[in-house]
This record gives sequence, C-alpha cells and structure tokens, in this order.
Amino acid sequence: MINLTLALDVMGGDHGPHVTVPAALQALAIHSCLNLILVGDKAKISPLLQSASPSQLSRIDIIHTTEVVQMSDRPVYALRRCKNSSMRLAIELVRDGKADACVSAGNTGALMAMAKVLLKTLPGVDRPALVSCLPSSKNRPVYFLDLGANVACDAEALFQFAVMGSALYEAVEKVERPRVALLNVGIEEMKGNDQVQHAAQYLQDTPQLNYTGFIEGDEIYTGNVDVIVCDGFVGNITLKTSEGIARLLVHQLKKGLTQGFLIRLLARLIAPGIQKVLNQMNPDHYNGASLIGLRGIVVKSHGNADQEAFLQAVNLAVTEAQRRLPEMIKDRLESILLDINS
Repeated sequence: MINLTLALDVMGGDHGPHVTVPAALQALAIHSCLNLILVGDKAKISPLLQSASPSQLSRIDIIHTTEVVQMSDRPVYALRRCKNSSMRLAIELVRDGKADACVSAGNTGALMAMAKVLLKTLPGVDRPALVSCLPSSKNRPVYFLDLGANVACDAEALFQFAVMGSALYEAVEKVERPRVALLNVGIEEMKGNDQVQHAAQYLQDTPQLNYTGFIEGDEIYTGNVDVIVCDGFVGNITLKTSEGIARLLVHQLKKGLTQGFLIRLLARLIAPGIQKVLNQMNPDHYNGASLIGLRGIVVKSHGNADQEAFLQAVNLAVTEAQRRLPEMIKDRLESILLDINS
C-alpha cells in the first residue's frame, strides 16, 4: 500500500489540539500507510502525544506555529494577515507536494479563500464547493453541495456545482450518469428564485448531465437522486438542521430504551441492530466535507467536532488521497465543461 502524508490543522475548530491530536493518533493506529504533519503550537501538541507508541511517533512531524485563524475572522483578513497560521501552513504543504491532503476544522470561509488562492481551481471552475456524503433510505449515498463555502451563488455557480458533483459521484461511486437535482421550494417548474430557475435551464440544456429536475427538502434522504445542488446558505442550514434532528432522535431512542425492565431486556436482545441504527443516524459518522474543484485535496471538519467526528474527516482525506480524486475527476470535469463552452 502506498504511503500517504496528511497535514492536519490541529489548532482549528472549537476544541483544537485536545480533539485533533487524539484523533490523529487513532488515525495512525487504523492506517498503517499514514504519516501525519501536525501544524500548530508545539507546546500544546507535545503533551498530548505522551500516549503515542514509538511507531506512531516515528510517523509524526510537527510544524510549529502559534498563529491561529479565529472562527470570527473574515476570509479576506485571514488570507492577508494570517500567513503563518496553522490553517495556511497546512494548505501550503499540499501546494508544495509535501502532503497529499489537509484537514481542518477551522473557519470555513477562510479555508475556502486560502485553498482557492494557494491551490487554484481546476480548469473551468470558478469557485470550489463544499460537498458531503449523506445517508439515504436506499443505502445509496447522496452527495450534497454546497454546504456553506459559497453563501451567495448565481445560476452559473449552481450549474458548475452540478457538474462537479456529478463528476465526483462518477469517480468515487463508479456510477455512470448519476441523477442530479436542484433543491427547491417545490417540484413545479415555475417554483424557485431566479438563480434556481436559470440554473435549471442550464442543466436542461446539458445532455452530458442526468438532470432530473427539482427536489424538495423532505426528499433529501430518500435516495431518489444521487447529487443535490443548492447554494451554501441553504445547504448549510439544511445540513445543520438535519444534524440537530438526528441527534434528537438518537437521544430519544436511547432514552426510550432505558425505561422499564422489559424494554431494557428487549434492548439487550436486539442490541446489535439498535447500534447499527444509532450509527446510521449519528451525524458524526458522516463528518467531513470536501472542497471540490481544487487542484489539491482539502477536507473540512465541523468546527465543533469531537474526537470521533474529526477522525472521520481524517479517514475521508485518506480515502480521497488514495483514490487521487483531483486527478480522477479532472478529465471528466474538463470534458463536460469544455464541451459545454465550445
């Protein structure tokens, strides 16, 4: 198996090294081919490595910096002023070929701005988009974008997201002509704002894509489509709302299974099935969104991710690096966009 190197912005997110460093050690235990570059304050990182084995320590490098992009920093400020930040240095490692991918739980806007400037976008792509894989009732993944990298989008941006999402689905899931839909307030042709209406027209005029029309919010998890496209404002709210509902359901289910002797006994008998359901509902299991459309791999973790959730983001970066996703989708992306623009 080919060795991989990931750069981790261990200072990003709400919890910083206390979450990211233990998750890094877990990742090393899981992936024998993995090497990690931990970017952040060495004084805060080193004490958290005391439990690491000699084998794990031999696969860890630390790049020291005390500068951190704050969650409240505006993207332009972070781009111009935070040139020695853990986030920027992690991205630069990917740019310079010293890391195969980077992972950060930091400021989404700053991450996108830095990644776009440092890594550049693929030919024909104006903006990278955040995409994540969601579960569905048909046990077939649904790719959902944009999740917050682009709050305001015109029709052209939505169209490019659809092209990128379709190309990614083909590359990862090995599915030809995945079904693409636009998230809207109704499925009728006249519904939606101008941006959605114009994007729908672009997609209808593009036979290279399998565009199926509009989809409403209650159909996101049905598996009736493969790629769902919206602007980052709608996507972020939709995702966070779904995660809140999922956590509520998990809490209520756990609470219900502990009330009453007969219910507790029954719960023990069907524990494996219950745990499987709980895992499927737990949003931490799906943590990690890819900034698609870049010439390098950047994975964004939730800012409030716990250790297990951040580990999932690292696992996603490993998978994408192993499959060399930018190279895999580049040809497909170029063929669609260049054919459309010709």
